Amino acid sequence: MDLFLDSAEAKARDAIHIVWAGEKITEDDPEAAPDPAGSEESGGFALVSLESLVRMKLSAFRDKDRMHLRDLLEIGLIDKDWMAALPPSLSQRFRMILESPYG
Repeated sequence: MDLFLDSAEAKARDAIHIVWAGEKITEDDPEAAPDPAGSEESGGFALVSLESLVRMKLSAFRDKDRMHLRDLLEIGLIDKDWMAALPPSLSQRFRMILESPYG
């Protein structure tokens, strides 16, 4: 993964992480990062769509990604109805989040 660090002493957790469209972050990821065509225009720059963000979070599935998904569930941006639109590899992970909303 490519990172932008602001100094030689900076740590990866403080960096800007670059995710390349159409590529997997790791070989084990079930899906590649979404295509930029899945973005939305907002104030002069492109934002990844909510669907693409959810797919990225489910694909990476790190602790912080699972927490972000739980946050999206809690505020009502996503719900159990999303299961139908996800491929099996991601819907299985989404089911885990739904069954364990508090970690």
